[in-house]
Amino acid sequence: RISAAMPLVGLLLAVLSAERAAAFYLPGVNPQSFSDGDPVKMKVNKMTSQKTLLPVDYYRLPFCQPEGGPKMDNENLGEFLVGDRIESSPYRLRMKQDMYCEQVCITNLGRGEQKGVSPNKVVRAIRKNYHNNWIVDNLSAASKVEDDTTITTRYWQGFPVGFVASDTQKAYVHNHVNLEIMYHPVETETDKYRVVRLTVEPFSIKHEFEPSEDDDDSVEEDEDGDGSGAEAAEKPFKVADIINPIPSCNGKNSVHTNYDMVYARGREPQLASGKVLFTYDVIWTENSDLHWASRWDIYLSMDDAIPAKVHWLSIANSLVIVFVLSAMIAAILVRNLRRDYARYNKLATDEEKAEDLEEFGWKLVHADVFRPPSFSPMLLAVCCGTGAQLLCMAVFTILFAAMGFLSPANRGALLMAQLLLYVLLGSVAGYTTARLYKTFKGKSWQKATTLTSLGFPGVAFFIFFIMNIIALSQGSSDAVPFTTMLVLLILWFGISTPLVFFGAYFGYKQEAIEFPVNTSNIPRQIPDQPWFMGIPFTLLVGGILPFGACFVELYFILSSVWMDQYYYVFGFLLLVFIILVVTCAEITVLFCYFQLCGENYHWWWRSFCTAGSTALYVFFYSFVYFKQLEASKTAATYVLYFGYMGLASLALFLMTGYIGVASSLWFNKTVFASIKID
Repeated sequence: RISAAMPLVGLLLAVLSAERAAAFYLPGVNPQSFSDGDPVKMKVNKMTSQKTLLPVDYYRLPFCQPEGGPKMDNENLGEFLVGDRIESSPYRLRMKQDMYCEQVCITNLGRGEQKGVSPNKVVRAIRKNYHNNWIVDNLSAASKVEDDTTITTRYWQGFPVGFVASDTQKAYVHNHVNLEIMYHPVETETDKYRVVRLTVEPFSIKHEFEPSEDDDDSVEEDEDGDGSGAEAAEKPFKVADIINPIPSCNGKNSVHTNYDMVYARGREPQLASGKVLFTYDVIWTENSDLHWASRWDIYLSMDDAIPAKVHWLSIANSLVIVFVLSAMIAAILVRNLRRDYARYNKLATDEEKAEDLEEFGWKLVHADVFRPPSFSPMLLAVCCGTGAQLLCMAVFTILFAAMGFLSPANRGALLMAQLLLYVLLGSVAGYTTARLYKTFKGKSWQKATTLTSLGFPGVAFFIFFIMNIIALSQGSSDAVPFTTMLVLLILWFGISTPLVFFGAYFGYKQEAIEFPVNTSNIPRQIPDQPWFMGIPFTLLVGGILPFGACFVELYFILSSVWMDQYYYVFGFLLLVFIILVVTCAEITVLFCYFQLCGENYHWWWRSFCTAGSTALYVFFYSFVYFKQLEASKTAATYVLYFGYMGLASLALFLMTGYIGVASSLWFNKTVFASIKID
């Protein structure tokens, strides 16, 4: 839920100079200005939970609904795929007009909590730690939590639906919110203002009330114990007369609800059952220092919850690994290769010819080193083609994100960019597969190309389809509609597959990759190999160093996917990605040299798996990370988490595997082109 080149270095330094990437708004993402008293729409998004990992629609619970029912926003493909469901709300806001204990509606949350009785929907949501995610002017709500001594503001994950009391262990609902909205005057327009921050402070207040005389009390508890939704009220701003109002709700004082009022002596929180009155305050505050263009900065940095120093220390750790690897290559490869070149290229003296000294080392396999892999050359070509496609997709996505083109204001843009780049880069997969398969002297080019176009996309679509069925069964907003599935199939078969065949056509028209030495007809016998050159050891060592170079950033990426945190430090990610590519290439070249020195020329698949073993460490690390999530131990949660982590690990395996094969091929061509072959 990811070929370093010299031009990237200048870009990288420019991006990292600010230490953190800031939001950048593309032309077309225009700010919205409001006059004093203009309506400001507040919208609701999906509810999320770290326990279930399954987002649900806001109106799945019996919350207050707008007049005429909620209306869905026009969403793009990326928003549908990430489970966003943005809808209208009944909360009425007007620019610069404070509101005091404004009433929304009376709604029946369902039966009370009793032993042996199934709890209502709201109680279940509270116990599963679901959070609301509200939006004003396309800006997500921060959550403000207050107690006797501290006030904490959190700019991710929204605010909780309710809480479970530590003493009674009963669920209480947050039926009152303080909407604290900051605005900034527009410099270029007179009497115009823009929203620059939204903070929600939730409270649970037990309002004792009587419905207004003109309020149609038609809420009846249904058989399941859940309410039928919000009541309709003829008077839009008053649906009940509060018997025991707190000072902000008595209608006499223009004072906003605060912590002391809610927790005053004699006040109780509202149980998540029965008829409940929902209210809210609106507090407008001018902030002349915070401009509209930088309003997302505090969200993306999560108010410096993770200091930039953490990323720099991670990169320093990764660079140490790269320098150690580079030093090993310089010490082992350069010195040994220089000695080998001198020994292989010098003219033998008469005495040496008479003694007929037997050669040893990697030169002995010159007639076999470029022999096609013994196991399924077609599969290797297909895996390398898909890996090249994924590598190009990751490079372009990170570059676009680092330059600020994937603004958080455009929800779903990151996922949509990845999907479209993958589809459009199908020709890269076809071309790479065709060149390699032709080099391996393969004849079934139609089969190889078809496998490339259907292989990894087919696996990804199958896993996504299974996840969609699970999401449907759980009533999650992660379930995408049939039309979205149809769009994905059109992208796959209508664009990606033809582009794969298009790239393969040009790949097969090219000459096969030329090698500096000829391959013999009879394979050379491979001597017994030491234990440390076996597959288990090379996989164990080959993956640990690249994983060690990137696991800190991996933690933050997983937090953004599974814990609804923001990740927008793509400048750091670009640098870590380059380090990952370099580390995979170096460790693979090192093992390839050792393998050839042992006269083992079966390096094709070994190189692919050595670099690809990084993905195994990522998948094993996902088990460790899963324990930190405190996720519920349900089958749906396990399948959802490990299904998507398995798919991500498979993509990483193919991408790093291609890096290993490409670097080893370059190394072998360079080395064997530098010696004289008798």
